[in-house]
Amino acid sequence: MEQLASLMPVFWEGFRVTLLLLAVSGVLALVIGTVIAAMRISPVGSLRVFGAVWTEIARNTPLTLVFFFFAFIVPFLGVRLPYVVLAIFALTYYTSPFVAEALRSGINGVPVGQAEAARSIGLGFGQTVTLVVLPQAFRMTIPPLINVFIALTKNTSVAGGFFVAELFASTRELANANGNIVIPILLLTAALYLVVTVPLGLFAGQLEKRVVMGR
Repeated sequence: MEQLASLMPVFWEGFRVTLLLLAVSGVLALVIGTVIAAMRISPVGSLRVFGAVWTEIARNTPLTLVFFFFAFIVPFLGVRLPYVVLAIFALTYYTSPFVAEALRSGINGVPVGQAEAARSIGLGFGQTVTLVVLPQAFRMTIPPLINVFIALTKNTSVAGGFFVAELFASTRELANANGNIVIPILLLTAALYLVVTVPLGLFAGQLEKRVVMGR
């Protein structure tokens, strides 16, 4: 136990980086995914095509390949950024289409009459989407959105293979250096991931209950 306790600073630093990746890329993916979802239902054909292409390419590209592009190709093109920033870009790009599709399913669940009523009182497409459609869509898609963020939490581990010292990379380093306590190290790592994912699941359940009661 003393040996494991002496390794805690490395664990906490890796956990801190994991939380940073989750928080920043999660917010960015939510913003970009919302924009892409709005594009998918836009009356402008070029926006619909862009949204569809973005979604199909991003969600059907392996995450490892996305990281490879941002970690190696982007610097090769002359863009010099910290690997943590590049990892955030990779996770944001990969996660945004899943957010967009979750929101689009919620948008499709909003009665058409809601949008028609909004347009009948003079609201434009942008106002209808932001003031009428999206608020209802968000309420209906809370569970799938939380599932996307839970998946994002686990996906941050891929950054450990691309020069980012997050929790998975720290675990690999500590396990290699402390072969006599590999199992406790792995159990502690699993527990730290559960510290994030389990509360997210409980939070989704509570929000879903409130939404149902509010209807």
